Amino acid sequence: MKKKMKHILQRINEGVLSDIWSSTIWVYQYARSYWKNIIFYTVIGLSGSAIAVIISLVSKNLVDIITGYHTGPLIKTFGLFIGLSVANIIIGQISVYLSSRINIQLDNEIKVDIFNKILITDWESLNSYHTGDLLTRWNCDSSVISSSILNWFPNLIVNTFRFLASFIIIMYYDTTFGILALAGLPVSILVSRSLLRRMQSNNKESAAITAKITGFTQETFANIQTIKAFDIIHTYNSKLMLLQKEALDMRLRFQKLSMTTSIIISLIGIVIANVCYGWGIYLVWNGIITYGTMTLFLGLSSSMTGNLNTLISMFPNAISLATSVARLKEILDMPRDNFIDNDKVDQLLNTSKEEGISLSIHNLSFIYPTGTTVFKSCSLVAHPHEVVALKGASGEGKTTLLRILLALLHPQGGECKLYVKDHQDDPLSLSPATRKLFSYVPQGNTMFSGTIAQNMRAIKTDASEEDIMDALRTACAWEFIEKLPEGIHSIIGERGGGLSEGQSQRLAIARALLCKTPILILDEATSALDVATELRVLKGIMQDEYPRTCIITTHRPTVLKMCSRVYGIKDYSCQIISDHEIDSLY
Repeated sequence: MKKKMKHILQRINEGVLSDIWSSTIWVYQYARSYWKNIIFYTVIGLSGSAIAVIISLVSKNLVDIITGYHTGPLIKTFGLFIGLSVANIIIGQISVYLSSRINIQLDNEIKVDIFNKILITDWESLNSYHTGDLLTRWNCDSSVISSSILNWFPNLIVNTFRFLASFIIIMYYDTTFGILALAGLPVSILVSRSLLRRMQSNNKESAAITAKITGFTQETFANIQTIKAFDIIHTYNSKLMLLQKEALDMRLRFQKLSMTTSIIISLIGIVIANVCYGWGIYLVWNGIITYGTMTLFLGLSSSMTGNLNTLISMFPNAISLATSVARLKEILDMPRDNFIDNDKVDQLLNTSKEEGISLSIHNLSFIYPTGTTVFKSCSLVAHPHEVVALKGASGEGKTTLLRILLALLHPQGGECKLYVKDHQDDPLSLSPATRKLFSYVPQGNTMFSGTIAQNMRAIKTDASEEDIMDALRTACAWEFIEKLPEGIHSIIGERGGGLSEGQSQRLAIARALLCKTPILILDEATSALDVATELRVLKGIMQDEYPRTCIITTHRPTVLKMCSRVYGIKDYSCQIISDHEIDSLY
């Protein structure tokens, strides 16, 4: 017996209770700023509980007066009963209002905070998670946490108070009745124990399948054009049905266990309630208690049972909380972007306004966590008013190099420096803080739903209409925008709906130019343009007086011919390609 108890205590120390406690500590970092509201909510709950107990006592006196057990002010007692009942209703509604208000405020604050933390999490680490999984963690798990702040600690205090108050009053009038009311407690705890263990596993499975379904539907809607084009709608419907069946089977397995547990606990409650009722009749029959006291016993016994079930049900909620916290911490404990060089970057930006910023990479090496080597010794330079091109076969590392420049990926060796030409002795290494020196136009469509002006101002919020139009002219986009009925205030759909790929690319380039950052990166950003338009766009960028350093990736020989330098990426390195080699590509 001693060994068994020791094993149980060890499991408690290492298992669920430990997780619940650590999760509670972690969650209440968000509740600190609302501690006054939470205390007020708790006090309101305790007041409601106290009034409910007093109502039970007043009801006992009222019944005793009516049955003639003792005389008393009937009308006054009845008035007090009505007044307390009304007060209880008002306090209950105030409690509901406070609960909703605090939950909504906490939910918003937690989601904003976690949203921000996800955005500043190291991109390379975060990239291993599906966006559907991230969305589920941010939306669903955050909501579980916000609701648990009130459903855990304040409600634990309130329901414990109600339980103890009811038990003390019952024990005051009759000890045996109090013991009977507690008779089902050990059985309820033992039955609930298996449910709690299964629930911890079920919550993890449920979160995983929810994330899987969210990710699947998100990808489906994002690629609906491709699905229609290949006529595979039936295939995707079948996939969704399989995912739904997986979720249904998992939830039904748990529901069967939950149903069995609920039936057992309910049957125990019925047995206890009938035993209490019978015992009360016996005590009244023998004149030991009054009929009013019996109604008090039955009412408080029912309250005790309800409070006990509520307290027991709080543990599954606490397990859900622990699961959600663990899922979020998995993301939030990842490395964060370090913006410690922010002041130095601002200083370099101010120094570079007239001269621009040069970029130098020397002996760069990079290996993905999977073990794939991309660079062993990569070197290149790019200066203001230059267009430097990167050329290489697909998979050789062009996009990887651009991501290194944006500090999204972190090289294992070599130097990546930014400097103003006349201040080469004081260079700045690439870091998350240096991203403000770059404008980036990636492959694919990056337009948002809204007006063209809103898309432009998504990057530079204070841009004037004239600034926007100048950037559009440089990117050769004004020629089609000025023909639109609403001009820059014309609405486009998600991913540039209503525009061609070439038009969307020119808008994306204009948006990047609008920032007027020292360095512009174009990753196959003109691939959807015809050669003539592509050349006009690049000439517009080169003729711009702003001291901009431009780095592009492209396969077109006509574009390579007009670049200041062309670096070929091959054999884990970068080598300058001669004009003769470029001519041979025609």
